[in-house]
Amino acid sequence: MSDLSFLDWPFLEPRHRELALALDAWAAEALAEGRIDHHDTDNACRTLVRMLGEGGWLTHAARDPDDAASKLDVRSLCLIRETLARHDALADFSFAMQGLGSGAISLFGTAAQQQEFLPGVREGRKIAAFALSEPDAGSDVAAMATTARREGDHFVLDGEKTWISNGGIADFYTVFARTGEAPGAKGLSVFVVDANTPGLEIAERIEVIAPHPLARLRFSGCRVGADRLLGKAGDGFRIAMSVLDVFRSTVGAAALGMARRALEEALRHSSSRQLFGAPLSDLQLTQAAIADMALAVDASALLVYRSAWTKDCVADRVTREAAMAKLFATESAQQVIDAALQLFGGLGVKSGMPVERLYREIRALRIYEGASEVQKLVIARQTLARGA
Repeated sequence: MSDLSFLDWPFLEPRHRELALALDAWAAEALAEGRIDHHDTDNACRTLVRMLGEGGWLTHAARDPDDAASKLDVRSLCLIRETLARHDALADFSFAMQGLGSGAISLFGTAAQQQEFLPGVREGRKIAAFALSEPDAGSDVAAMATTARREGDHFVLDGEKTWISNGGIADFYTVFARTGEAPGAKGLSVFVVDANTPGLEIAERIEVIAPHPLARLRFSGCRVGADRLLGKAGDGFRIAMSVLDVFRSTVGAAALGMARRALEEALRHSSSRQLFGAPLSDLQLTQAAIADMALAVDASALLVYRSAWTKDCVADRVTREAAMAKLFATESAQQVIDAALQLFGGLGVKSGMPVERLYREIRALRIYEGASEVQKLVIARQTLARGA
């Protein structure tokens, strides 16, 4: 059992503690080793989305369109991602993409748009995807080249998106495109595009070191109704940043969950592994490594839940706090997992070992939703603006 003492921190309320404990118990059974076949990644993700929906966990990923007071609770999102990532990184991915892929609808969709898409997301019947990145526009969103031109009651999309998670299995894509109201970032808009819309094709499936559904999308004369525009034309950049403001902290939470799992594995192994007639954990160098890992985990948790609490309770925008949480937690998790693998020695690089899987799974978190280098720029600019 992971150290859950952080659930008593003042950032969290009793409902959050109940949520985390209930999900941990569910995950221990539903996501136990061997329960999900990870060899067929597409099918595994479909199964996980269905299971998360049936378990009621996806009700936290998208707002309830029938409840006017419903909103995304970032502390709940972080707790869920941390817990799932500790048990099964693909389960965390499946949950996260339901939230990120439908986030613009939760935050900016009309009542009709929310009724059409969000119930299916919350129940695990519809798989969502977030289509922002392009071959030449990743961190630099303003460089986006995909266009959407107005033709009567429709918009026609042309261009490519890449590194799109859930690409190939999603039922709909939240797609950002240039509509040209102004230069750069001020001329972008966002649309909900059904996966079976003519003119949208999966141009390439992309394989990565920690497999999950990933694709390059091509839009060629893809016509979508004007009623699929989210917000107003030209609002796309503001919508994208608002969605990332909610979900960027949760990337740090996922990294935190992976780091906690690595620390658990390191503690278990170092206590049972005999070396020179004594447990590995008796060596001072091992203890120093454990101390560094524990410190990194707690410091990451403080930043993650500070950011989530601030978003839920204090401020509409948490650009600086979320960037700090994402940067520190993902970079620290990489170091914690590497240290855990080192303690395992040769076993650490054996295919299928928990620390080997974690070593592959953590790497992408330092890149997606804003690479570490971009987070440093965000933090610096926010800090300079505050100090000016």
